[in-house]
Amino acid sequence: MKYSLFLLNNTAALAICSTMSMLTAAPALGQAVAASQDEPFEIVVTANKRNENANKIGVTLTTLSADVLTERGVTSLESLASVVPGLAYAASTTNTPVFTLRGVGFNESSLGVYPAVSVYLDQIPLPFPVLASHAAYDLERVEVLKGPQGTLFGQNSTGGAVNYIAAKPTKSLEVGGNIGFGRFNEISGNAYISGPLGDNLSARVAVTGLQADAWQYSQSRPDDRNGKQSYVAGRLILDWSPADTVRLSFNANGWIDKSEPQAQQLIAVRPGVRPATAVVLQGLATVPFSPENNRAADWSTGRFEPRSERKFYQVALRGDVDVTDAIALTSLTSYAHFTQDQATDGDGTYLVTQDLDTADGRISTFGQEVRLATTGNPSLRWVLGANLEKSKTFEDQVLRYIDQTNNNPNNLNINSSGDRNRQDITSYAFFANIEKNILPGVVIKGAARYTETKINNNNCGYSSGDGRVGDLFNILGNILGTVPFTPIGLDGCYTLNYNNVPGEAFVDTLKEDNISWKAGVDYQVNPQTLLYVNVSRGYKAGSYPSLAAASFVQIQPVTQESVTAFEGGIKATLFDRMLQLNAAGFYYDYRDKQIRGKKLDPIFSLLDTLVNIPRSRILGAELDATFRPMSTLTIGASLTYLDSKIQGYSGFNLIGEQFDFSGVRLPYTSNWNYSFNVDYKPDLGGRGAPFIGASVMGRSSSDAAPGGSTILFPATDPLVRLAPYVTYVYRMPGYATVDLRAGYEAEDDRWKVMFWAKNVFNKYYVTNVIPSLDTAGRLVGRPATYGVTLSFKTR
Repeated sequence: MKYSLFLLNNTAALAICSTMSMLTAAPALGQAVAASQDEPFEIVVTANKRNENANKIGVTLTTLSADVLTERGVTSLESLASVVPGLAYAASTTNTPVFTLRGVGFNESSLGVYPAVSVYLDQIPLPFPVLASHAAYDLERVEVLKGPQGTLFGQNSTGGAVNYIAAKPTKSLEVGGNIGFGRFNEISGNAYISGPLGDNLSARVAVTGLQADAWQYSQSRPDDRNGKQSYVAGRLILDWSPADTVRLSFNANGWIDKSEPQAQQLIAVRPGVRPATAVVLQGLATVPFSPENNRAADWSTGRFEPRSERKFYQVALRGDVDVTDAIALTSLTSYAHFTQDQATDGDGTYLVTQDLDTADGRISTFGQEVRLATTGNPSLRWVLGANLEKSKTFEDQVLRYIDQTNNNPNNLNINSSGDRNRQDITSYAFFANIEKNILPGVVIKGAARYTETKINNNNCGYSSGDGRVGDLFNILGNILGTVPFTPIGLDGCYTLNYNNVPGEAFVDTLKEDNISWKAGVDYQVNPQTLLYVNVSRGYKAGSYPSLAAASFVQIQPVTQESVTAFEGGIKATLFDRMLQLNAAGFYYDYRDKQIRGKKLDPIFSLLDTLVNIPRSRILGAELDATFRPMSTLTIGASLTYLDSKIQGYSGFNLIGEQFDFSGVRLPYTSNWNYSFNVDYKPDLGGRGAPFIGASVMGRSSSDAAPGGSTILFPATDPLVRLAPYVTYVYRMPGYATVDLRAGYEAEDDRWKVMFWAKNVFNKYYVTNVIPSLDTAGRLVGRPATYGVTLSFKTR
């Protein structure tokens, strides 16, 4: 495997260099031609696992073509969230992404937990969020399906599903790519070669990579920098048709990412344990806050300095066999493996109060799906299938808190805790989807999926560092324990079991099953207008946290959550195909929502735990429009409204207060999301032409945790300090960003040069707020970036 990753790394570097040389030696082509003027809005999607016109199916989705992805610089799920209405991205203290779609998400940063928004590459699952880090290159399009997608895309898609559609091998030789130069000495490159290898066999090889200098500066050490980017990824697709009725597709892809994890901005200090030593309190009293500047941050140095090396590979085989003229059998087999060697700073200071100097892990996952489906467009269309997933995850974390208030004589001056969390997951499902034309223009739909999941968990919070945690818990076991025990030493499992003694790992099994379902009606009023109504229910599996816990109670799993969605919408092509208008309204009944919450511990104050919120609801509406008054001008706009509320839940908030959360909104859920986009390219009669475009994306305020807009740090506490620009620590202010692009596209699209700028006005905005025992820190968006990209394509 090391040898294959070495080859991948060097192949990508060679391809980027080749791209530079070919730009000077060969004619080039820019982006693919847009839809024809006769059918400007006809987009083929696979929302129902077959090719269909997006305007003819009753599903709410956002589709982005390869042209749009390239023009707007979409290279990751983070950048995807900036162009998809209702999709929110949040970074985390462990460098694991958190996605929320229409208010449905899971604010948990453990490596081995399922998301609420599932991600696929050509219907191949990427079941854990980190696995999708570098899938957004050499694509045909991206489809974002909104609302529960459990019947066809499996559980863990209560919020929706993201399906990347890779560009496929071509029947003739094509070579293309681009190279870009940008702020912070960014150099990026993409290249591909595609074509036939023989009779009925074709291949496509694509590589991408990026190198950039650090973009963050240290608040306490102005010459120190963080945030270097360095990654390379590659993909091989082989398509083979050994017979007229048989089609095989092999996909091998992988990446290596050595980018530095983002550091936080300190915005609040509130010592969590009293009394604490004078030295620790003095450090917290003098540590500086970061200003409202996108680039400002702070982090510890030496062994605690942020670093990361992540490696991923995946192989997949798809087979399609025409069983009859009207029925096809499809098999999807995949295996993926991921490893991580990482350290992150969790407090936004030069102090060591919440630093993971070890945050290692690995994931291996196998998936198999088999399905039978009708082909063509008969009046009765159906899909019957089954799938299996087997995954193993492992996390090894060492949390260091040398300068934290837990480091005091009453706690034996503890300063280091470790956690090893192993999971063995097995999930299988059976599903069916049926559509029937019952009247001219009227289609009824029904679907169901039975899923059973079993998670075996083994969690050992172990005594790391100087072993003082082990000594402390030996004392606690003697005081609180109800049975005799053998005292633990260094590396022993210290978490108190149900008898309140240390010495054993938490071993538990979570077994759950559910039935996802969907029913709906589509009404094609006329060839240009579709009305639809859907009712669906989806589930997300339960999860275990990765926590260095004080007791077994703290690391109990959350059970599965469900979303029952009621949705109606319209898709209309108006004014002689100049305007495409899509609108939808929806209501979500959200049960047992999973969140990372807080538990008040009598010894260690406020500790993390996972919590189910019994009832929530989301009321919302979406409107998006694309207007093409002429072939040279495209104007797009979208607006999403979300009103989310927790109903009937009481627990501890982030500062340890008993709080009734009824009526507060869900995390990462803005009331308003909006975007506006315009592109203009004059028609110069087939010759080359200049082009220009602009995009605005904005959202109103949101909360990083339930009740974030209500939490006020005690003003009367002399040890509490807040940054001067902060009142509600866990509230993320609303913002809007502007992106610009302009360039020249040569005749026949053979080459293109584009100048681009993102976040042109250097807007300061917050993507997450991270609580720790003594501090709170912000993760913020990137500052203004700009550059130039040269593209080509030959065939």
